[in-house]
Amino acid sequence: MERNNIASILEKILSPYAIEVHPFKVSWYNECVPKQLKLHKHPDTLCYLAVSTPSTFEKAFLPFVLGNEEVALKDPFDQCMTFCFSRVKEAFTDGFVEVIQDFELGLNRRPKALMQTASHVSGAAYFYTCKGVDFPAVLPKKPMGVCIHPKYGGWFALRAILIFQDVQVPHLERRQPVDVISTPERKLELLNLFNFSWKDGRYRDIIRVQEKYSDRQREYFAASPGQRWALIERWRQELGTVG
Repeated sequence: MERNNIASILEKILSPYAIEVHPFKVSWYNECVPKQLKLHKHPDTLCYLAVSTPSTFEKAFLPFVLGNEEVALKDPFDQCMTFCFSRVKEAFTDGFVEVIQDFELGLNRRPKALMQTASHVSGAAYFYTCKGVDFPAVLPKKPMGVCIHPKYGGWFALRAILIFQDVQVPHLERRQPVDVISTPERKLELLNLFNFSWKDGRYRDIIRVQEKYSDRQREYFAASPGQRWALIERWRQELGTVG
């Protein structure tokens, strides 16, 4: 199957859920990760990174949870994403596409894949690492890098890698991620906000964004897992069950 056909199918399935997809090759990813996290595929294998945008909550998540009142959901948003990607699997022959979701762990209890690296090599969102950054000598935890989207800032999430195991794209054009942080000082500010003040969400607005999470979405993600169920039940009463 040609890449253009695959892209069209993904667009048809995922765009109604406001999920973006960005293509990359296995070799681009593998050259940036340690041995234990490499994808054991042909270097030219076609992959896509799937990104949920601010509108995904209203277009995918709310219809999913309001329409599945009797389903026991361990993590409602993760399972909503699993449902969306199951539709991708169904659109192709069995085994044609492998899906690695952001929450999946390997036998060593480490992530199966590094979504942030996939984000950078696919050009979806720039990954700002902590390499070369001077943090204070004493830190409460090891600092982590963060991706910033050119349209949504920090108001998005990296959800899955889609691997088309039998499709090779040796001539795929590489799209560079947009570096939206202009100075080392701004990068330090971003990393400090993300690592040490992430709960207030200020890092998400490090740039001027085109779209943010809705008030309902912010309320959901700010709540504890137990509180989230109470919110869902309240919304079922307010919005009604989607059939």
